Amino acid sequence: MSAHALGGFTIFQRRDIWLYWLGALAALLFCALIAGALLGMTVGCGVFIAGLLLMVVWHLRYLAKLFDWTRQPLGTPVPSALGSWGHVLAALSRRSRIAYDQRERLSQSLARFREAAQAMPDGVIYLTRQHLIEWINVAAERHFGIDAVRDVGGAITNLVRHPDFVSYVDSGDYTEPLLLHPLRSEGLTLSVQIVPFGEDLMMLISRDISQLERLETMRRDFVANVSHELKTPLTVISGFQEMLHDGFEDFTPDDARRYLSLAMEQSTRMQRLIEDLLALSSLETSATVPDDEQVDVQTLMRMVGDEARALSAGRHTIEIDAGPSASLSGSGKELHSLLANLASNAVRYTPEGGTVRLVWQATQEGGELVVEDNGPGIAPQHLPRLTERFYRVDRGRSREMGGTGLGLAIVKHVLTRHQGSLDIDSEPGRGSRFAARLPARRIHWNTPVER
Repeated sequence: MSAHALGGFTIFQRRDIWLYWLGALAALLFCALIAGALLGMTVGCGVFIAGLLLMVVWHLRYLAKLFDWTRQPLGTPVPSALGSWGHVLAALSRRSRIAYDQRERLSQSLARFREAAQAMPDGVIYLTRQHLIEWINVAAERHFGIDAVRDVGGAITNLVRHPDFVSYVDSGDYTEPLLLHPLRSEGLTLSVQIVPFGEDLMMLISRDISQLERLETMRRDFVANVSHELKTPLTVISGFQEMLHDGFEDFTPDDARRYLSLAMEQSTRMQRLIEDLLALSSLETSATVPDDEQVDVQTLMRMVGDEARALSAGRHTIEIDAGPSASLSGSGKELHSLLANLASNAVRYTPEGGTVRLVWQATQEGGELVVEDNGPGIAPQHLPRLTERFYRVDRGRSREMGGTGLGLAIVKHVLTRHQGSLDIDSEPGRGSRFAARLPARRIHWNTPVER
């Protein structure tokens, strides 16, 4: 016959308790009868009553122990006992251990859940149906400027007073998230949504989408800038084509050649813009830079110097200081693009008769490719934005010089891929110095250098 748990006791244990107490009463009654037979009924009754009292005292003693145990901290061992109380307290001890283990497992599960919620990059707030805060994680504290200790139990709409947020919480319609710009955190953009769960709880989830919004703004600006940059030369080309198509006989051969020459210039400008866009896209999406390609610095300097002289067409003095012999680990095409963009910018923006210097030199951190000019210089407020796409100090002059507005953005991406950095030093009226700094691990010196 199998044993079934009934209130913490098995059938056999319950039977043993009954047998124990029936046996004890039978023994007491037997002793009382013997005492009555020998000493009289009065004595026998006294013995029986005294035995019953002793049994009651014995029970009360263990009841007191049990009562004291209930006032102890959870996990305190159950007191030991003899006889039937031993079975009772053993059953209680077993049930207490089971309950304690379950509580511990639940506590551990809750702790793990809270640790996971705290580690989430998204903000999480538990709310009652009355919009009172029950729990907050660290990200939510940062998003809304509230305190996980001080503000628990407070109404979320009293703590976050943004009108759009209050309307969203009070509306009861949470099918779509709310785009929120918190008043306390300038530049922060949150996507906020409430998810009801359980019987009377709600979970408020906040996600920082500031970077996504900035990227979307950059994308819109980029499309607008590209459209604008392409529209101008296309308009010029289209206009010249229309003029020649409608009245070709009205123009002399020299005028026709001049108009065609201007159209070709605009076509070349568009081609250069598209090439720069493709180069920039390739830099952003291609894999890591190869370290096994060795680029001779002196050869690179001579090539870019010749290109700068061709672009200048004798209008500037181009000087080259190739410095100590060395080779660079990286992409030869990208490093050539880097130096060529810096040199062409210097030539374009330096007035006729000016000087452009290309320098290679060792530094404490590695080496740097430097392009210096004695042109008009750049005002300080423009320096932080020079590497932005299509950013120009003087748009009209830049277009006149044939720039696309992407050269320094390409330089920045090349240096990032080569773990380098760009340092710009310029003042109005004192020329400009652009230094592309490269780390020592990418430089192999062919001769010892002093730094």
